[in-house]
Amino acid sequence: MPARTHTRTHRPSTDAVEVRLPWWAVTLPALAFAALLLLIVEPGQAHAGTGAPGIGRLVERILALLAA
Repeated sequence: MPARTHTRTHRPSTDAVEVRLPWWAVTLPALAFAALLLLIVEPGQAHAGTGAPGIGRLVERILALLAA
């Protein structure tokens, strides 16, 4: 009895590339970004009482780097 050969059905070729990521490949970087953003916005007890807020210092440093 001859064995059946499986033929593959080919999709018509397109220029689009389909990329499938596991759930953690999107979730973990998003969580890390959110945690770092919270550390910048709410530095807690790490700053002096008379100092500027964390985000203000960040913006000042970025402006100083761009001006230099």
